[in-house]
Amino acid sequence: MAATVTNPGPKVNRIGLPVLEYRGGKTTLCAGCGHNAISERIIDAMFEMGVQPERVMKLSGIGCSSKSPAYFLSRSHSFNSVHGRMPSVATGALLANHTMMGIGISGDGDTASIGMGQFAHLMRRNLPLIYIIEDNGVYGLTKGQFSATADIGSKLKTGVVNDLPAIDTCSLAIQLGATFVGRSFSGDKKQLLTMLKAAIAHKGTVMLDVVSPCVTFNDHEGSTRSYKYMQDHEEPIGEVGFVPAFEEIDVEYDPGTTLDVTMHDGSSLRLKKLHEDYDPTDRAHAVKTLLEAHEKGEVLTGVFYIDTKKAAFTDLLNLVDDPLATLKQERTRPGRQVLEEIMGRLK
Repeated sequence: MAATVTNPGPKVNRIGLPVLEYRGGKTTLCAGCGHNAISERIIDAMFEMGVQPERVMKLSGIGCSSKSPAYFLSRSHSFNSVHGRMPSVATGALLANHTMMGIGISGDGDTASIGMGQFAHLMRRNLPLIYIIEDNGVYGLTKGQFSATADIGSKLKTGVVNDLPAIDTCSLAIQLGATFVGRSFSGDKKQLLTMLKAAIAHKGTVMLDVVSPCVTFNDHEGSTRSYKYMQDHEEPIGEVGFVPAFEEIDVEYDPGTTLDVTMHDGSSLRLKKLHEDYDPTDRAHAVKTLLEAHEKGEVLTGVFYIDTKKAAFTDLLNLVDDPLATLKQERTRPGRQVLEEIMGRLK
């Protein structure tokens, strides 16, 4: 009698969901676009961390990057805002329901040009939000003009050379008040995945600038955002390892070469120092390191700055435990006596 063969089911995570439940629609971006690689890493990170998809809100602005949320977490809530206005929409949505996890996807044009004002105020408030810039140095949706993050001397396919200085969103975010700032490369699967998992565990504003080559308009010789340029000039500041709070892993590290940072959920972010004097908790040193690398023509990647002690914006507001959007009218609308007391104090 033939033995019965049992086909094992799909691998599930710690909350019992297969990775298929974290995927989205089929991408319509160009084949080879770095943005697709970022979406894949978000899927992997959310799956491995056991995030409930329905507890996530995805927000975006305008540009090629704004299409990315459609390609991951199809079971999550999603809102595509107008150009450069995603930060204010994210702020309102997360204040209305602070029990949700927010992930905002933006582009270098959406952030560093029309959205710069909103970006600045989001960073200084330390809103609990994972803010990802899919950075390709050009406006890929409007035929490849330079964006504000394009480096001086970078060349377009048409031969035009950029003569304006680039805005470094990482050093800006550190100075403005973000509490988890880093840069990665869409082609560096291991580093980006580790940073995203750490970002999920952080309570505060996470700003990740991910260099994501535009294969149509900015992947040629002379570009400083091409795959080849990144492979030749990427300089990791440290090896990033992440140990989730729910998973015990025994790893041996040489003493004096690592810095362990305890995340808000108890997880451990382990940073292996490649630069002896680098301390990602030192804000001034982080900015100085970025400026020095820029002068050398290096593209630094890794976690530049992290602060797990600064209060998140939602904590500063002393919000009630229940989401504001679910409160009944009698809890949100002052009675006549309260209004009279307020008016009396104004006389």
